[in-house]
Amino acid sequence: MTKPSDHQYPYATHLDTKFPALEVVDIPALIDAVRDRWYNQTLCKVNDSVVRLGVMQGEYHWHKHDDLDEFFYVVDGEFLIDLEDRTVALQPRQGFVVPKGVVHRTRAPEKTVVLMVEGASIVPTGD
Repeated sequence: MTKPSDHQYPYATHLDTKFPALEVVDIPALIDAVRDRWYNQTLCKVNDSVVRLGVMQGEYHWHKHDDLDEFFYVVDGEFLIDLEDRTVALQPRQGFVVPKGVVHRTRAPEKTVVLMVEGASIVPTGD
């Protein structure tokens, strides 16, 4: 069986930590520099978790994370989370947790900015 991590996806995913502790996290500058349609950058580490910035338009593939939950918080735009039985539509300043093991797909009909909090060992493309 081919694992999601074995595939090449059209996403710009940067797992390096951009900002160390005690440094200002300049999100507007990062957003302004994004040229990709689906961009994901680890901003900082907080204990055993990371905060990631997503700047996206379009759709991600269906996937799940076997051992870790994911939290999405919309900064700007509209963010859709498709679950097997429904779609959750998030507007700015709304958040949602996708529990571990739940198959989901995320979509952004327009350019959308999202913050994600998840375990540092999570593979963004799924398990």
